[in-house]
Amino acid sequence: SKKKGLSFEEKRARMMEIFFETKDVFQLKDLEKIAPKEKGITSMSVKEILQSLVDDGMVDTDRIGTSNYFWAFPSKALHARKRKLEELESQFTESSQKKEALQKSIEKSKIGREDTAERAALLKELAALRQKKEQLQTEIDKYRECDPDVVEEMRQTNQVAKEAANRWTDNIFSIKSWAKRKFGFEESRIDKGFGIPEDLDYID
Repeated sequence: SKKKGLSFEEKRARMMEIFFETKDVFQLKDLEKIAPKEKGITSMSVKEILQSLVDDGMVDTDRIGTSNYFWAFPSKALHARKRKLEELESQFTESSQKKEALQKSIEKSKIGREDTAERAALLKELAALRQKKEQLQTEIDKYRECDPDVVEEMRQTNQVAKEAANRWTDNIFSIKSWAKRKFGFEESRIDKGFGIPEDLDYID
């Protein structure tokens, strides 16, 4: 039988695994090579998946020189996911309360009355709210179904993420030092040319 392809959310989850397992920084071309081989994500869909994760705040990106780099620290990914879940749960609660109020209003309108235009309008709005509630419930379930092992790893690897960030900061400082010795560049010129923030420093 034909093998079922990965869903969009499965691809997103597997893309995040690449960042969490390697704790590294990548260019798009790197991920287009790694993702198909290690995670079964087609190279043609890597850019779309990556952009969706960037848009959701799950993956960070920055331009250094002429290249774009991507990375994801577990602690930030967990925070973004929790924030999204809280937002969806808030919307769900609001819709549920409105639905309950409308249901009570409809029941009240039935007492001693024939069908009215107001009741028809309320029923229409109730149906729309039920549909919205189902959509929100689907969204909530999607975020609740995140791999618990990945979430647990997020909690345990904050220190590793910090060390990784400091290691990359150290690498940048080393490259800047080499460039100053090799080419006699001023530090401000190096920072400007490669888009390095002036206040770049180690994470405490």
